[in-house]
Amino acid sequence: MTAVLTAISTWAIPVVVLLVPLYALFKRVPVYTSFTEGAKDGFSTGVMIIPYLVAMLCAIGMFRASGAMDWLVAILDPVTSLVGLPGEVLPMGIMRSLSGGGANGLCADLLETYGTQTQIGRIASTALGSTDTTFYVIAVWFGSVGISNSRQSAIAGVCGDIVSLIMAAVIVNAMWNY
Repeated sequence: MTAVLTAISTWAIPVVVLLVPLYALFKRVPVYTSFTEGAKDGFSTGVMIIPYLVAMLCAIGMFRASGAMDWLVAILDPVTSLVGLPGEVLPMGIMRSLSGGGANGLCADLLETYGTQTQIGRIASTALGSTDTTFYVIAVWFGSVGISNSRQSAIAGVCGDIVSLIMAAVIVNAMWNY
């Protein structure tokens, strides 16, 4: 089974990269022209979402620099302790909704400080992999199609992030029974 999975993982991308243009040629699609038109559309979409990304990154910077992150963690720590979520992981959980790179940096710092085989390290790693960059996704995808009212999506995304963070703590605590 391992040999089969290794072969599939080794050949999956080259086969897809080869088959897509061959299929397009078979269907008589102008491959190069279609590719360049798609690249041009992608570039214009990228230019269109830049203001949304800049606004989001500025808001994240202000949130952290103002001390609001530390204040929010201090308020939520007694509540998160009830489900076994250490306060040290909370900033990473909050940042994950805002910025993937920021959350990766905070998780790396937690792993360096506490270690990978600690409860904090396990919960941080699990939470990082089970949540999404909700506001980044909203900024990019909604911005690219011109949707400005994303209220319900933001609420649903944040609720999903909260549940994922809590369940990461619950599952890791249940698996390692600390």
